[in-house]
Amino acid sequence: MAELVSHEITVDEVLQRYHVAGEGPVLLVHSGGPGIHWEYLRMPVLEEQFTTVYVEPVGTGKSGLLPDGRYTMPRYASFAAAIAREFGPKVSFLGHSHGGMVGLQLAHDHPELLNGLVLYDAAPTSGADLLAERLLQTDEWAKRRAGDPNVPAVLAAFERPPTDKASFLTYLAGILPIYFADFEVIKESLTEWMTALDLTYDANRQPDAWDIRPDLPAIAAPTLVLVGEYDFICGPRWAREMAEAIPGAKLTEFANAGHFGHLEVPELFFPAVTRFVSG
Repeated sequence: MAELVSHEITVDEVLQRYHVAGEGPVLLVHSGGPGIHWEYLRMPVLEEQFTTVYVEPVGTGKSGLLPDGRYTMPRYASFAAAIAREFGPKVSFLGHSHGGMVGLQLAHDHPELLNGLVLYDAAPTSGADLLAERLLQTDEWAKRRAGDPNVPAVLAAFERPPTDKASFLTYLAGILPIYFADFEVIKESLTEWMTALDLTYDANRQPDAWDIRPDLPAIAAPTLVLVGEYDFICGPRWAREMAEAIPGAKLTEFANAGHFGHLEVPELFFPAVTRFVSG
């Protein structure tokens, strides 16, 4: 594994950390959440070919909290843009889940900074439509996994929304199986990864309903959309919608994968990313 070097900058009087590993063309990587620590998305395979820059998003880890609690997508994008400028004039960007939403906003607000955009299990909205689709896909997952002992526990966990860090970690552990195509098959290989999962709970965080769908046709960056067949939260519906609306976007769907293709189907995920970023 490549050496990881941590850096800090200040953006609008808020501390922004990021971490760099590897050599080659610059690939800025933004994790999901919001609130989940970035380390779950560390990808040594990409560090072998790219200068891989991991954003430690504001509101997580040792990056600063936003005093007003307004973690809007344009603000996330402005912090990502500040990091990109440290490496400019242009970088490639890979965003997972909520990080993909940040990537869309970055491509909209700061198109001059991007060589390319990888939307990894992302969605073009965080509003009511996303919630409705999540509920629908949760029902589909429960039907598909009938007899799986994880199903009752996951559904029960969804009924107990978190109120602090401890309850958020319990909630995350409870719902984790639904994020994978087949958690029972893969869980033994994820022991270290699951143990390292961490988050920051900012009680001051304000709700932020966001929808960039009307602006997708204006996205100019070359775009690759990646999605797992069984991703229940940022699934194929959203991937297809983004790929159809963004000019020239390419879509890759991974069979037998959920929300974490880099863990479930690495033999497919990493070549797809490498080919695209290498151009």
